[in-house]
Amino acid sequence: MALTNERIKERITEKFGEQITEWEESYGMLSFRVPATKNLEIVQFLYQDEELGFRFLTDLTGNHFPERKDEELCVVCHLHNMVANARIRVRAYVPVAQPDIHSLTPVFSGANWMERETYDFFGINFVGHPNLTRILNVDDMDYFPMRKEYAMEDPTRVDKDDEMFGRGGTVV
Repeated sequence: MALTNERIKERITEKFGEQITEWEESYGMLSFRVPATKNLEIVQFLYQDEELGFRFLTDLTGNHFPERKDEELCVVCHLHNMVANARIRVRAYVPVAQPDIHSLTPVFSGANWMERETYDFFGINFVGHPNLTRILNVDDMDYFPMRKEYAMEDPTRVDKDDEMFGRGGTVV
């Protein structure tokens, strides 16, 4: 039997029922929301289930939705079943006030650096991660630059002045 999006949804619903929500399909990729407290359990099931077999973590990152009260931060994972060539997107939301979610490193060792990068830029705390420290930004940085609460650029920077690049000002 081919592993279709309908079959994937059916199999996940058999196991977890109404805990899985916000089902959607965009450009052929099935996407759904899982409770943050169950993310590790659900990903373990997706990995271990013989029929589903999502054994490759393509990507793990974060998003910031400041307008979503008590679920401002989102962890997004893309999983791939390479045998059936099936891909899915798994989303879990956590509040900025307590951005804790289980680390996926017990299932995917490759999640290590992806989770560190997501922590570094969004401040999402991956509980159980073996070394959750900054990976790209300086250690003493006291904010998370990919959150939408910070300006994209410093307007006082003189090296970004258009006149220095021949744009703006008087043309002779």
